Amino acid sequence: MTTASNTSTERPPASTGLRHVALYVRDLEACERFYVELMGMRVEWRPDADNVYLTSGNDNLALHRAQHSLAQAAEQKLDHIGFIIERPEQVDQWYEFLCARGVRMRNAPRTHRDGARSFYCYDPDDTVVQVIYHPPLSDH
Repeated sequence: MTTASNTSTERPPASTGLRHVALYVRDLEACERFYVELMGMRVEWRPDADNVYLTSGNDNLALHRAQHSLAQAAEQKLDHIGFIIERPEQVDQWYEFLCARGVRMRNAPRTHRDGARSFYCYDPDDTVVQVIYHPPLSDH
């Protein structure tokens, strides 16, 4: 471990955003199909048969085959992951597209108080996935 020679209490420059998520999954192949074929991601790197790294171009989703019971990872408390889209009407288009392909939904699209619009569904491993139009991020 390297220690900093400068003991400054100043915060370093801000990050460029949260752009990487790694998930343990029971069915790696089904989850890969969901994120590639339905959500439009592409394989960036497959180091071996138990790991695949996906991207939409500005992010990275790592899927790792669970080698143990997921109950053992109970200390990890992921609520959901989200995909930002450009326009509010696309939320409904995504909802219809995923429903037509048998994706299990948590709720129908709705508009939030802050002007965001979203819905939640489940990937094949029951990870909650949000498709969201969020004005501060979508309007860039």
